[in-house]
Parts: sequence; structure tokens; C-alpha cells
Amino acid sequence: MIEYFQNNLWQLWTLVGILCLILELTSGDFFIMCFSIGAFVTAIVAAFVPSFTVQVIVFAVASLLCLLFVRPLALKYFHRKDPDRPSNADAMVGRRGVVTEKIEAGGYGRVKIDGDSWKAQSSISSDINKGTRVEVTAIDSVIITVIPVDEITKE
Repeated sequence: MIEYFQNNLWQLWTLVGILCLILELTSGDFFIMCFSIGAFVTAIVAAFVPSFTVQVIVFAVASLLCLLFVRPLALKYFHRKDPDRPSNADAMVGRRGVVTEKIEAGGYGRVKIDGDSWKAQSSISSDINKGTRVEVTAIDSVIITVIPVDEITKE
């Protein structure tokens, strides 16, 4: 079995590349992607060069070059004009939705945003009726604070 892997190291490098791509999906900062590209380049080299030492050197050089040249371009292209990318719940601020359950003044109701129902409270001192379009102004844990869209246009 060891002999099989020694003769087919390109498969190992391909698996490393796929694993790095899967890990990249969790981060999104294009760092692990560079190692994936390095592993794929090494897989191609491994098909023709049996020396493991040469393969490791190719992996290191390809990954380093990718970190220096490909990553900055990817960041510039995919995250342009967005130095502080909000993620997860922070990205909810500024989104708009519709009240599905009346929000009592000083109490809670429900707002539907992109198919998800959120527990909501009002940032104004009056009730917000069902069907009113609202915008998220803040989020605290799983409770969003909203303001009616017509209130925004008055300001």
C-alpha cells in the first residue's frame, strides 16, 4: 500500500487541494485557497516527477507565489470597497423586511426578512402594525431592533 502511494503521490496532492478548498469555504479570506492551488500545481508535477523532495519544494514555492500574487488580486476583486465586511448577524443591520406579528411599543413582535422570521422590537415609542415595511437598525443576540421605512424618509 505504501508503494502504491509512492507511485501515485499526485492523488495525495489532489486530496490535499480538495481539503484546502473545503476549509476555504469556512473562512472566505482566500488564504487557504493559496495552499489549495499549490497542492493542485504539485499534483500535476507529481505525475511526472517521482521525487517527494521536489514535490514539497514545488508545493512551498507555488503556495508562496499564490499568497504574494493571487490572494491580493482575489481580495481586491471579491471584496472591493469593503474593508470592514460585516458577517453573519452584523450583516442584518440595514436590511429591510415586513412585520408579520404586531410589534407593541416596549414589547416584541416578529419581522420576516428574506424568508426568516426574527423576534423584533421597535426603536420608536409607538406600535408597528402587521404588514409595515421596516429596516433593521440594530441587533442584540437574536432580537433585532427595527424602524418603519416611512420613519426613515421623514428624517
